Amino acid sequence: MSSNFGIAIHGGAGTIVKMLLTEKMENEYQVKLKESLKAGFDVLNKGGASLEAVQAAIVVMEDSPLFNAGKGAVFTNEGTNEQDASIMCGKTLNCGAVAGVTKIKNPIRLVSIVMEKSEHVCLSGTGAERFAKMHKVDFADAEYFYTDRRWEQLQKAKKKEAVNGSDYSQLDHSDDTKHGTVGAVALDKDGNLVAATSSGGMTNKKFNRIGDSPIIGAGNYANNKTCAVSTTGHGEYFMRGVSAYDLSALMEYKNMNLKDASDEVIRKLGELGGTGGLIAIDSECNVVLPFNTSGMYRGYKLGDSSFEIGVYKD
Repeated sequence: MSSNFGIAIHGGAGTIVKMLLTEKMENEYQVKLKESLKAGFDVLNKGGASLEAVQAAIVVMEDSPLFNAGKGAVFTNEGTNEQDASIMCGKTLNCGAVAGVTKIKNPIRLVSIVMEKSEHVCLSGTGAERFAKMHKVDFADAEYFYTDRRWEQLQKAKKKEAVNGSDYSQLDHSDDTKHGTVGAVALDKDGNLVAATSSGGMTNKKFNRIGDSPIIGAGNYANNKTCAVSTTGHGEYFMRGVSAYDLSALMEYKNMNLKDASDEVIRKLGELGGTGGLIAIDSECNVVLPFNTSGMYRGYKLGDSSFEIGVYKD
């Protein structure tokens, strides 16, 4: 059996330092990251498709209140939850995305149906939810998405805003209230790459703000010729840099390897003023997980038994 397959995941990047996480919380993150990796890897190990593997991995994180996606989505300025997600297939370059959905239990399930069943790439808001009902996607009410932790983060952000008299709190990336995107990239035994990303966006976001997570080429990208990429961080900068596609383009047009291309993308992100990270896997099953913040919840598991879980930079 071929061992040239694997999966990588992230659960957000930001100011994640040991002094800010209790031992109990750190352990909870590591347990959930391992559970996510196992769910995705088991699909691949049994000969399943990378499309199914990334969904399996992300559903685990969407169902956990630890991550800013699904159950743990952050609150907008209006006290609601607006979620974005996307998925892309490297074999066909087909993709699907949703933006600003408020009632979908697992946005990652919906984007795969958008990719396969819709003539469009990206659906938003109530229209996306009508489409979801047509295809019997699971819904959840507002109570499902409520967590004390996320609500307290919103109140803290609003207090900062009141003191500064501006949108400062929405742009402040000094804590983990903004960098909670989850993502997965996978290479299956047939050599097909898939990337997927899901996010609740930014705490205290306004005016139905949409980040990079549903933007193909920014929040994720996949091409069997090069790699599959999922990003996490300050989405405005990933959009400006078209960062996910940029990594693939550096490999395709400059013949750069995965590591050098990913390092270049993170360097350029920093030059723009952006913070965050990415995960990527190429057609040869090389994996990278670079970031320019103090931490990123991350991990990978490969068919050759390589395995890693990480939280902090060092």
